[in-house]
Amino acid sequence: MAITRWTPRSMLGFRNEFDRLFDSFFNPTEEEETFLAAFSPAVDIEERDKDYLVTAELPGIKKEDIKMNIKDNLLTISGEKKQEKKTDKNNYHRTERIYGSFQRSFRLPDYADQENISAEFKDGVLNVTIPKLKESISKSIDIKVK
Repeated sequence: MAITRWTPRSMLGFRNEFDRLFDSFFNPTEEEETFLAAFSPAVDIEERDKDYLVTAELPGIKKEDIKMNIKDNLLTISGEKKQEKKTDKNNYHRTERIYGSFQRSFRLPDYADQENISAEFKDGVLNVTIPKLKESISKSIDIKVK
């Protein structure tokens, strides 16, 4: 008969969870790797009275690496997040920062004033202002009932 060490069940659960956490740090699952494989900046689009505001988060990207254009009523924001050079002195165990090209496209409404679109890039955030054509800006008119 073999002698086995008795371990309370609560300790086994803790140990298993700790082992899983430790293993996932050094050996990420395929799902984790896929999640980290592509860079696509997060974007908010807000409609205001006289314009639209598109806000894109572009951390770590330089202004000169961002390109914007409009073709066939489609606003395209593209660019590249360049990787910093790694030295052999560092001993990386995991690299999660994503590098490479990205592209986001948005269909503009028919009443967007494409000729007067402006953009500002500051602190890793791109703000694109798309004015509405004057004819499309709704006005509120009170009508008196007789």
